[in-house]
Amino acid sequence: MRGTPITWPLQYSINALVLAALVGIGIAITIGGGNTDLIIAFVAGALLLGVLGVLPVGGADMPVIISLLNSFTGTAAAVTGFVIGNYALVVAGALVGASGSILTLLMSRAMNRSLANVLFGAFGKTAEAGPAGASLPPGKTIRETTPEDLAVLLAYSQQVIFVPGYGLAVARAQHEVKELADQLKQRGVRVLYAIHPVAGRMPGHMNVLLAEADVPYDELKEMDQVNPEFPRTDVAVVIGANDVVNPAALNDPSSPIYGMPILRADQAKTVVVLKRSMRPGFAGIENELFYHDNTLMLFGDAKDSLTKLVAEVKQQAAS
Repeated sequence: MRGTPITWPLQYSINALVLAALVGIGIAITIGGGNTDLIIAFVAGALLLGVLGVLPVGGADMPVIISLLNSFTGTAAAVTGFVIGNYALVVAGALVGASGSILTLLMSRAMNRSLANVLFGAFGKTAEAGPAGASLPPGKTIRETTPEDLAVLLAYSQQVIFVPGYGLAVARAQHEVKELADQLKQRGVRVLYAIHPVAGRMPGHMNVLLAEADVPYDELKEMDQVNPEFPRTDVAVVIGANDVVNPAALNDPSSPIYGMPILRADQAKTVVVLKRSMRPGFAGIENELFYHDNTLMLFGDAKDSLTKLVAEVKQQAAS
């Protein structure tokens, strides 16, 4: 399935009709004492509504939806506890439902969007409509770099911050990031990882990926913790992240992401972006960061690029 929202004519009217039918069936079940055919129809309708409700949500909004659905499971468990008289289930379900709801609202706020906009806005519908290698806007230029040049820059830095995004997960490059970080730390470089609340495809996606590669937990820094570190950082390495580092969120009122809190990677002395192409991110807009004077672009698969970087840094250490 594609990552952009899947929409169709009259989708909200259809969803409303399915919901109304479910309410009617639920009332009939309650009055009729649990007719088997009605229960089967109710379950089938609920599954259908779940699919129809989630399809219009774009891929990068899925962390919010997963958190919302998780809160629903807690609410369902609490209601079940009331039905069967199990108060432990009521308490546990209420805790899950409440924590999931709070997390959902916090993640929506981190994107400067309402929950209704996430559910019904079909945000990013045109993000992937262009070709994979979109051309540069008129009057804008980029500076490309190579693994050889970047290895020198990293090896002689004092502080490096890695900014992981969904592209890191797609390339499955978390182990290569950890290996590169280990090589840099052996040279006395301080290494941090900047984690945006909505980076990836589910709550805590980046934390889980990096933990899988045995990245020390104290090196993972949330947005509020790491943003003050960027001005004194020699190199910020953005790996597959896009909208969460886009300065347009701060200085372009016409941008759809205006007001969204971002990682201030643009404040680092040098920014290196590992990306497959100049294709826009989920929001479907150009990233101003790519055209900054302190930004270097390293095109290619993130895993391959990082593997080459590790080899170059090792070679420098041996020479």
